Amino acid sequence: MERDLYDLIRNDPRYPIEAYEFICDSVSFTQELLDREPCDEDDPDTDYHISGEELTRGACELALQEFGLMASVVFRMWNIRRTDDIGNIVFNLIKAHKLSQSDDDDIEDFHDLFDLDKVLTEEFAVSAGREPGKGDR
Repeated sequence: MERDLYDLIRNDPRYPIEAYEFICDSVSFTQELLDREPCDEDDPDTDYHISGEELTRGACELALQEFGLMASVVFRMWNIRRTDDIGNIVFNLIKAHKLSQSDDDDIEDFHDLFDLDKVLTEEFAVSAGREPGKGDR
């Protein structure tokens, strides 16, 4: 990505650059999923904010789409084991000025939301068993 991310990783080496890039992609993915994408024609005061839980769930959905059955393995490789890890990445990105923070955002918004591994494995089984076009967004 950019040099700023490499500096961020040097200061906090818990997560690789791929994890940071993925979470940035997850923000856009989740905004699109929730129909909160910024548009040029929008009122500048329009709020595109997504909550910590929305982002975490969006990241899981994107991981399932991109990595399928390997989603939980990829997250573990990136040292993302709990929803709190996604919060740590988000707040590191905020510190690096890669994401913005609203007045209501707090790292606690990501605390122990759900079992990541369970969602990434069980949700894959559910979505893999869907008929094409059924339940797709």
